[in-house]
Amino acid sequence: MPSSLKALGQARPSGASMAPPAGCCSPAAVQRRLPILAWLPDYSVQWLKMDFIAGLSVGLTVIPQALAYAEVAGLPPQYGLYSAFMGCFVYFFLGTSRDVTLGPTAIMSLLVSFYTFHKPAYAVLLAFLSGCIQLAMGFLRLGFLLDFISCPVIKGFTSAATITIGFGQIKNLLGLQDIPRQFFLQVYQTFRKVGETRVGDAVLGLVCMVLLLVLKLMRDHVPPVHPEMPPGVRLSHGLVWTATTARNALVVSFAALVAYSFEVTGYQPFVLTGQTAEGLPPVRTPPFSVTTANGTVSFTEMVQDMGAGLAVVPLMGLLESIAVAKSFASQNNYRVDANQELLAIGLTNVLGSLVSSYPVTGSFGRTAVNAQSGVCTPAGGLVTGALVLLSLDYLTSPFYYIPKSALAAVTIMAVAPLFDASIFRTLWRVKRLDLLPLCVTFLLCFWEVQYGILAGTLVSVLILLHSVARPKMQVSEGPVLVLQPASGLHFPAVEALREAILSRALEASPPRCAVLECTHVCSIDYTVVLGLEELLGDFHRQGVTLAFVGLQVPVLRVLLSADLKGVQYFSTLEEAEKHLSQEPGIQPYNISEDSVPEHKVALLKA
Repeated sequence: MPSSLKALGQARPSGASMAPPAGCCSPAAVQRRLPILAWLPDYSVQWLKMDFIAGLSVGLTVIPQALAYAEVAGLPPQYGLYSAFMGCFVYFFLGTSRDVTLGPTAIMSLLVSFYTFHKPAYAVLLAFLSGCIQLAMGFLRLGFLLDFISCPVIKGFTSAATITIGFGQIKNLLGLQDIPRQFFLQVYQTFRKVGETRVGDAVLGLVCMVLLLVLKLMRDHVPPVHPEMPPGVRLSHGLVWTATTARNALVVSFAALVAYSFEVTGYQPFVLTGQTAEGLPPVRTPPFSVTTANGTVSFTEMVQDMGAGLAVVPLMGLLESIAVAKSFASQNNYRVDANQELLAIGLTNVLGSLVSSYPVTGSFGRTAVNAQSGVCTPAGGLVTGALVLLSLDYLTSPFYYIPKSALAAVTIMAVAPLFDASIFRTLWRVKRLDLLPLCVTFLLCFWEVQYGILAGTLVSVLILLHSVARPKMQVSEGPVLVLQPASGLHFPAVEALREAILSRALEASPPRCAVLECTHVCSIDYTVVLGLEELLGDFHRQGVTLAFVGLQVPVLRVLLSADLKGVQYFSTLEEAEKHLSQEPGIQPYNISEDSVPEHKVALLKA
């Protein structure tokens, strides 16, 4: 990989330690905030060629997808295109991954549909507020909060969203009318009205799905082009690669051409997309109030109406985008800065709201197209953005003839790979307890998205807290009881530790000495100190000893500060057992600065 490409994405990831920068305006700090400065000085003609091809490929993919995702969001088709170009330009300056493309996605469109009631004003305001929240998280370096949403929760949400989105497109695939958007009502009404299926839409939709599947399989099996291939073979490979990569645009164009042919004859068997607003979107502030037939809805009322969406949408947008960035960074051997990605997506949503965009995030499918096309830098996004703007300015009239069944086919084929059926089998084999947050999230997301994510995250946190409150302990029975906690000791674990030691040492007949092996304990808190003090008192009253082995420096520092009396610790477990077995010659260390070994005194004073 060229050196400047390695520089792209080399910004420190969230949580890593580093020396503080010389200042907010130092060259290193400026380059961290503007990653474009890492690769632009070395930009070459070869990179320009590769970026142009990749940007064109992504552009031919995003235009039909944007139209389809606007339908998923319950918005007019032009809003999909309004949302598809701003991220290309912002990420050019601020992105730390050369592969990622920002824009409308199926899952984000589903969330927008759920929280904005199919009203463009609400969708645009949600983009602005989501961007502000994401920017604040980026500046405050709060990217670590996303780590509390576990993989099973994300998989559960994604799988539920895939089914919801896919089934939501069945009505367009079959040409059904008046189908509600609430999932359970949607399932009921779809099966109830299946007899009203329009044959033209159903046939065309299925044909489009078959064509998309065939082209995808061809794309997966096209061998890479080698320079030593004959010119004719290279040309044929290039044509096949172009056709299969731009399969969404080709299939939608084919469907529009078929619909236009029927329109000319005076008979139209398909439900069409209809009129799409022409021209570029006006630049204006987001709507902070909206006028309806019943009066004016204030900003406060709009925020209250969106409710939990103001938390769910920005968080899921960040999760999706950062997950995509990290996935491709890992595949292509470079690094991304999670907090810088927060700034990029946040600014994209804020600026996008000025041109009537709804919330966007990183697209896995289009990012894959970008990477497979050989993109070298985020400059490929400039070509994609320009292509979207050109389509808005010159191609909105032909969009009228695109059948909704063709867009439904594009959506279904785009979201189908997101359903990971193997995750259930994997978790059953690896750790069955993780199936609990997965299933809770999966099932509740069909009812209310925010309840599914919240409940799944809560279950994951409870599982985590249970492991903290009830740490596993390795117990060795004998004349001297030895307990070794497998992890750190924190205040929820005090009672469990106390019960384990009392039941095995002091309640035995006769009471026996015990050793707490603390090699794996790197920190304790004040509640633990109080618990240890009570245990030491219990042992003293029974005439036996509680000793400590393997105390780490942070633990020693806390015990010294607490000034516990009667604490004895040993360097090794063998020394402790010999001393407690009344073997002569082995003396314990008492917890005081005078008795701590010299090498640990130096560490304590460091």
